[in-house]
Amino acid sequence: MNPVQLSQLITDPTPKTIITEVKRIFSYHYPLEYFDKLNSNYLLVKKLFEGKFPGYKACNTEYHDCAHTFDTLLTTNRLIDGYNIKNRPLPESLAIMLLMSALLHDTGYIQEDWDNEGTGGKYTAVHVERSIQFLTRHHHDLKLTPDEIKIMSNLILCTDLKVGVETLPFSTHEEHSAGCILGTADLLCQMSDRAYLEKLLFLYYEFKEAGIEGYNTEFDILRKTVGFYEFMKKRFSDSYLHAYDYALPHFQERYMIDHNLYTEAIDRHIDYLHKILEDDTSNFRHKLRRGHWVHTYPHTRP
Repeated sequence: MNPVQLSQLITDPTPKTIITEVKRIFSYHYPLEYFDKLNSNYLLVKKLFEGKFPGYKACNTEYHDCAHTFDTLLTTNRLIDGYNIKNRPLPESLAIMLLMSALLHDTGYIQEDWDNEGTGGKYTAVHVERSIQFLTRHHHDLKLTPDEIKIMSNLILCTDLKVGVETLPFSTHEEHSAGCILGTADLLCQMSDRAYLEKLLFLYYEFKEAGIEGYNTEFDILRKTVGFYEFMKKRFSDSYLHAYDYALPHFQERYMIDHNLYTEAIDRHIDYLHKILEDDTSNFRHKLRRGHWVHTYPHTRP
């Protein structure tokens, strides 16, 4: 019998199916009356990415897109579930703020309607700050209090790889744990994505537009992903306090799976990436097998 893979748990990962799954997992620990605020903000963020929020264009970045945002939301909720299984549960209010932060953490990639130059990829280096600006500017629409803005800003900062999580002014140990969960979820869901290696092409063109140094060719981003994987493992353990371990009790309790499906998927990707890098007999794109668009991108969009 073949082992279960992460992508098999939700076969149709639309925003609607993901928010339904998040609600189901949330209900294991919290009364559903607390979910109303998250649900209203889910609808707002969905409209934002679709270009239906006043003052903003639709999302036009293909790596940091709507699907990634909702993957981050689901991964965050799975880690919350695992945390709550192993520890005293996070307070309801903090759990909701953490999930709302997952929804908002990449809103900084969205261009305002007056911005007609390029894509949101140009904001790569400053997207975290812009995401915090979005939640601050639209706190009335999001129904956020000043205290929630402060806490959620710290949580979103945990997704910035330039920020030392330990330097952030968390008020409680639980807030610190929540920040580690969000930072971990953001990376876990990217690198465990079934088409992660193929989607690195999207990331390369976002980096290129933003002027990120050291990425002169598409092959550079594959080559440097090996080093990023080592950096990521260190950040998971040192900065994010092993929050990825909370995935295991979630999979054990909810699916009777005694494996961390996230880290297993990432390890498979990195193993295959090594094979790609070691084989110089053909262009690396010929070895990327997922995504019908991968051989013609960027000329043909998915």
